[in-house]
Amino acid sequence: MPAALVIIIAYLLGSIPFGYLIVRASQGADVRETGSGGIGATNVSRRAGKLAGVITLLLDALKGAAAVLIAFWAFGLFSMSGKASVPTNAYWWVAAAAVITIVGHIFPVWLGFRGGKGVATAVGAFLVLTPFAVAAAGVIFVLVVVSTRYVSLGSITGAVAIPILVLAQDEYLRPIPGPVPTIVAAGAGALLIVFAHRGNIGRLVKGTESRFR
Repeated sequence: MPAALVIIIAYLLGSIPFGYLIVRASQGADVRETGSGGIGATNVSRRAGKLAGVITLLLDALKGAAAVLIAFWAFGLFSMSGKASVPTNAYWWVAAAAVITIVGHIFPVWLGFRGGKGVATAVGAFLVLTPFAVAAAGVIFVLVVVSTRYVSLGSITGAVAIPILVLAQDEYLRPIPGPVPTIVAAGAGALLIVFAHRGNIGRLVKGTESRFR
């Protein structure tokens, strides 16, 4: 499969607006008119209930994981025949697919490039690439949310922690395949998520951000 096609598929998968579709189907409303204006699980929960939010979370994570798995398959990283069969830049393309699927969620073509925050999609993508870092970032997320009641702050903190955790895992625990591309992708994903939360950051600074209940 051509590398460009893998990237296009990653973007199109990421851009599927599950939260928007679920709220539109169940409430006849535009979820972007609620809360922070995003299409992610937190905003869906506010508009259509916690079950709808959980379903959105799972589907958004699934599309991130699917994009990376497709890239793994396309570049022969599931092959057991040895490294000779794997292109030297394969992990860079996989890393690119992970980042592009997050871009798709934040800037979906179907909604005029106005989407969500990319957190769940990033979780799905990096859960395939580096599950330990995602699990550790998940603990950080929970601790921040429990102590502050700010989901946005937990999301930002967890996202920023992932590239650091990937580096720590590769250096001190267990080496990961393609460490440099994965760390670069995790850093790019964190920057995208922080950018998508710029409105939340402004409200956090002003003390007007909504707390999780």
